[in-house]
Amino acid sequence: MSNKTAVKRPTAQKDMTKAQWTWKEMKKNKVAYLMIAPFMILFFIFTVWPVLLSIALSFTDFNMLEMPNLVWVDNYIRLFLDDDIFLLAAQNTLIFACITGPVSYIMALLIAWFINELGPKLRSVVTLIFYAPSISGSVYLVWQTLFSSDSYGWVNGTLINLGWIDDPILFFQDADYIMPLCIVVALWTSLGTAFLSFIAGLQNVPRHLYEAGAVDGVKNRWQEFWYITLPYMRPQLMFGAVLSITQSFGFGGVVTALCGFPSVDYAAHTIMHHLDDYGGQRYEMGYASAIAVILFVVMIGANTIIKKGLSKIGQ
Repeated sequence: MSNKTAVKRPTAQKDMTKAQWTWKEMKKNKVAYLMIAPFMILFFIFTVWPVLLSIALSFTDFNMLEMPNLVWVDNYIRLFLDDDIFLLAAQNTLIFACITGPVSYIMALLIAWFINELGPKLRSVVTLIFYAPSISGSVYLVWQTLFSSDSYGWVNGTLINLGWIDDPILFFQDADYIMPLCIVVALWTSLGTAFLSFIAGLQNVPRHLYEAGAVDGVKNRWQEFWYITLPYMRPQLMFGAVLSITQSFGFGGVVTALCGFPSVDYAAHTIMHHLDDYGGQRYEMGYASAIAVILFVVMIGANTIIKKGLSKIGQ
């Protein structure tokens, strides 16, 4: 009898609709809602609304001068059946994302783990060294100097002096070299915010968990890392995964800085470049919105897969 009484809801609450109960809770916690209101308003205006608007415009023919003309799914049919450049851009984007995404993610995690083992002062210096390329605007200048297309480039000069080549290689004008070089540069600059979040997560793992793990049979550092450290860092791992996905699918800036726009023979042309071409150059906003929606769906799918994979860590 006492158990039934404990779980029984008051009559007043039982008679409430879900909307009424929600409104009551909002009034009860009105200070908290007022505190987050500025962020939620800005988030809706600059994130949610543009996404919804892009989805709506993707079904139209809109040139920013005239009223949108509804064309239904014609933009998507054109994308997949009549736009060879988009298919090439999608292929390049997937190649780049499948390489740089996992590699940069694992690299950032392992380097953060290594740095976490250092002393506080040395840790700060080494963190700055690894993090600096991601915020330095001159990183592209360094790579353009290294792989300059004349004999004054360091790589060409070295190869000529060694007698391995007779004429300078046009690295960023040769379709065979553009994609590999852009991938290397993207990895070089990938240790950014996710890298810092991993270091913060590693430093916040309670030491008593490792002691408890040793009692329960954890025998080495790899087992500590897999069964204790990574499960405790799930929020940072998820945050880093989202950033890695966003960065790997939106790497167009690297190619533009190194190879110009468009790249030679569209060797490193990406979905981001295609979106910029139709949205920023041709002002075909309906078609550009369809490209953006496709990219958005792919990124959401990749994020879902990563989330399911992270949920299995430590099991």
